[in-house]
Parts: sequence; structure tokens; C-alpha cells
Amino acid sequence: MYPSYHLIIPVFNYFISFWSKDNETHNLKAASETFLLIFFMLAAFIVSGQEHTLPVDRIKLNDTALGKHYSPQTDKNGQLDIIDVGISIGKSFLKKVPKRGVDTGKADVGKAHISLLPGVGYSLQTGFAAVIQGNCGFYTSNTPDANLSSIESSISYTQLQQILIPIQANLWSKNNAYNLQTDWRFLKFPQMTYGIGGYTSLQEGYFIDYSNIRMYTTLYKAVAPDVYVGAGYDFDYLWDVHEVNPPPGVVTDFQKYGISNTDVASAPTIDFLYDTRRNSINPAGGSFVNLVYRPNLTLIGSSENWQSLVLDMRKYIPLPFGSKNILALWSYDWLTVDGHPPYVLLPNTGGDPYGNTGRGFTEGRFRGRDMLYAESEYRFGITKNGFLGGVVFVNGQSFSEETNDQFARIYAGYGAGLRIKFNKFSKTNICLDYAFGSDGSKGVFINLGEVF
Repeated sequence: MYPSYHLIIPVFNYFISFWSKDNETHNLKAASETFLLIFFMLAAFIVSGQEHTLPVDRIKLNDTALGKHYSPQTDKNGQLDIIDVGISIGKSFLKKVPKRGVDTGKADVGKAHISLLPGVGYSLQTGFAAVIQGNCGFYTSNTPDANLSSIESSISYTQLQQILIPIQANLWSKNNAYNLQTDWRFLKFPQMTYGIGGYTSLQEGYFIDYSNIRMYTTLYKAVAPDVYVGAGYDFDYLWDVHEVNPPPGVVTDFQKYGISNTDVASAPTIDFLYDTRRNSINPAGGSFVNLVYRPNLTLIGSSENWQSLVLDMRKYIPLPFGSKNILALWSYDWLTVDGHPPYVLLPNTGGDPYGNTGRGFTEGRFRGRDMLYAESEYRFGITKNGFLGGVVFVNGQSFSEETNDQFARIYAGYGAGLRIKFNKFSKTNICLDYAFGSDGSKGVFINLGEVF
């Protein structure tokens, strides 16, 4: 679960695009000085970039204190990212800076492209927070249909003494024969809860506190081109689960549902995957369908028997046809088939693996035994060199009521955002979105990599 920060201030941006087994050793002092300069120039760069008539192929930086202009050039493929800007600035100050390759658009086997974004932030569910978020993309095959493998992680510590450490991987073997997916995380996470179903209000919110160790692992095997069947094991250990200052004189939905200080959820999984995307960090087309059936069994350690089913479907359509602009469609349906899941493992807003459902609402805003979710987003370029882009989006979510299991209300969210190219090799963007929710909630939502 990733918090959605209302304010984030990058401390420094660091990227290593020259990792390979035959690479020479670089001057670490020069590299560190170069990337520290990025922080001081980045704010001025973004502001000046917005003042230019778009699209542009060259973005000028103006350092009024030094009275100089710096013009980072795009590479031979016409692409520009933040690291190019940092290196260009570094050349103006330093005698030696790290060299960088050209974005050829081809799979580069054996080279890891790493993006790291440290910062501080603020949100309603976390207070102030220190955050380090990063991802790594690499190829294991150089064939045209090779899928990009990725590893994503972050470390967060917040004003509310929340600790979040997720590690998620999507690894492809040579020729896409196998796919290994992991979702491992540690959470110490006091979180607002508002009750079960759609008839809840922001005024009903109060904290529940819990700690969670999660270890989900699935191995898929190709049975046809882009079609996979798999099996895995999901494990959750929850402890110290309790309410914090619940409303006095009220029997809360948490209490009605059943409080358990410790819970274990242990399950084999049966999985189906259809994935024609070649880059999961920033898809330029293709489709994605993932079905996960999870029967939690006391026989292998679960506190109770219960079953869930998750259907995740995504489609990416170039619009207009042949352009780099993308209409992205997402459906995420999370159902409790049978039994009584722990309260904090019930389907909830932002409870998907990357914490991205429900932009416009705080994490955990809605909760229920069943969740239906849909979102559409239009992604478009602003600059020809790929450095700046934008999005507009709308989403809707509905949760079943505890009394009758009916879907009674739909809550909509909508907004727009800016995309800043962080890593042109893995196509990683910094995503800055402002979203509104239909119940009056709103805020800034930030990601490293596309929302879906």
C-alpha cells in the first residue's frame, strides 16, 4: 500500500543507466556532484519549461545567479529525460561527468536501468513522511517481443509512525517462457477507516492500527504466445490489530465485523495471465488480463477458511491510431467468494497491489466484501522530445453493503496530471496528478511509473 502524497519535494534524483558487466568504473565524486546539482536546478527547469510554447525539442535552463543558459540536447533518437538535463548542467560545472548511452528503442540485455526518487511528502493518511521510491527495468532477451522485467520498491516513515516497505517484482525469463511475480511488504500502518459499504461519510473516520507481513509469490508458465497459467502462495500475518480512539457510545462496523488481534491468511493460488504489453512500467499498447483465485485454508495455517477472486483487466489503445498518445482502460474487480476475511484484508480503496485504485479518495476510504472498479485515462505528449506529457482521467468504484451484499452506490473520481520523463530507457515517468472525489475529497497523487 502506497500513500498518495499531497505534497512532495524531491531531495535529489539519481539514476544509473550505465550498469553492465563490461562497464568501466566511473568517478564517483564527479557523479555525486553532478546529481546534487540536479536538485538545485530542477525546480527552475520545470517552471521555465512550462513557459515555453509547446512542443519544443530543446528546453533552456536559466540560472540568473550565474547569468548563463544551459541547453541540454536530445539524443540521436530525439528523447530527453531528467538525467540528460543533470548531465548537461554537470558539464557546465565539472570537468568529468558520467557518460550516457543513446535511447535506441531496442532491448538492451544485461543492462539495468534504475530510477530512484527520494523526497518528503504529506497526506491525510500519513502526515509528513520521508520517502525513497525507485524502480529497475531490464531485459532478459533481445527479441522484438521481449517483455521488460521490473523491480519496484519504496521505504516510507511518517509522522504517524507508519512504516511501509514494499518490494514488488515482475520478472520475465528468456523468450518470455516464464514469469515470476512477487509482492512482499512490511507495514506498520495506523490507518483511517470509515466503515463498510458505500453509505459512509468522512466524518465517521477514525484510526485502526496494525502490523502486517505479506509474502505473495506466483510463477507463470507460457502455454501459448502471451498466455500463461500459474500457481503461487499468498501469506499474510497480521498482529496488534486494534482500534484507536473509536467514536464513544457507538458500535463501529469494525466491532460488528469482528475484532481479532492476530490473524493469519495462508493460501495457495491458481492464476491466469494474458499480457501483450512489452513494457509494464509505461505500456505503449497491448492488453493485460490477470485472474487470481485464493482459497485461504486452516489446513495450511489460516485463522479461518475464506476465498477471494481478483480480476484485473487493462487495455492500451493508441489514439489517434499510430500516435504515441494512449487511451488506457482499467477494470479491477475484487470479490469475496466465501468466508470471513480479516477486516484489514477486505477489498478497499487503494488496496490493490500498487495502491492506485480510487484517485481522488484517501486510501481505505471505502471497504466491503466485494469491490467493482473501473478507470479510463488519456495519456498525451506535450513536448516532441518526450520530456513532458499530460493525462486526464476518470474512475468509479462501488462496494457491497454488509447487510445485503448489494452494490448500492457508485463513487466517482476525476482529475488531470503532468508526466515528467525520469528515465527514457525504461520509459519511467514521474506522475503528478490532482484528483477530486465525488464526496468532496481531493488531493495530489504521486507515482514513479504509470498508475496502471
